[in-house]
Amino acid sequence: MVTPASTTDRDAARLLLPAGKERFRRLARILADGGYTGHLTDWAAQHLGLVVDIVRRSDDARGFEVLPRRWVVERTFAWFLRSRRLVRDYERRPETGEAVIWWSMTMLMSRRLAARQRPAPLRAA
Repeated sequence: MVTPASTTDRDAARLLLPAGKERFRRLARILADGGYTGHLTDWAAQHLGLVVDIVRRSDDARGFEVLPRRWVVERTFAWFLRSRRLVRDYERRPETGEAVIWWSMTMLMSRRLAARQRPAPLRAA
């Protein structure tokens, strides 16, 4: 889901989480960064039955620190940026940006599926 830049993370989550819970019925736990701190955790538990875990960086950490499961999000963003169209934000409408993300991930998954289906090369005896 793509939202306008004027929408805060917590407000966007209130739109996204019900749709996610509807589509993925087994969804039970969400890992989120500090931008989602606040009443969202209580709201998600009360209305959707979801546990929202805020992954925080230690206050006394200096420099780079590996955060639990954060690499999953960063890896996905890296996959997005392999699509030239997503390197810069050229889109004027959120719907267009969302469509480009769908297109990018469709290309990624179709390439992986095609690579998995290739027969092994024949070896000469």
